[in-house]
Amino acid sequence: MPMIKARFIKSRDGRNHKQQVAELLSRLTAEILHKDPAVTSVLIESADPADWFVGGASTGDQQVGTFYVEVSITEHTNTKDETTEWVRRVYDGMNHLVGPAHEASYVLVHAVDGDAYGYGGLSQNLRWASRQR
Repeated sequence: MPMIKARFIKSRDGRNHKQQVAELLSRLTAEILHKDPAVTSVLIESADPADWFVGGASTGDQQVGTFYVEVSITEHTNTKDETTEWVRRVYDGMNHLVGPAHEASYVLVHAVDGDAYGYGGLSQNLRWASRQR
């Protein structure tokens, strides 16, 4: 039941990559982190290259793409190898879609306590406990 947020600069050629980004992130989250696509949510936001700064200069002036992607998952549900692979593959996929991307493009995995995270009004730990009965 991950929540994914993706922010990236708008393409210089005017193409809208929102659907492609959502599909990429959902697919990688299912393949690598083994999360159910039926309860995976993705929020996509694009920004003007003139509004995103890296190293004090806009990415528009630098003529590079950039992005910030974060996912919230329940802690202890994935191995370090899985989250490391997810970070790498998301970076590579986003670089392909909006790049060439500045090296200072970020991918973050939030591994959240199961009592502090949930959906449908139920925490993840409560969902787990109810399946054990």
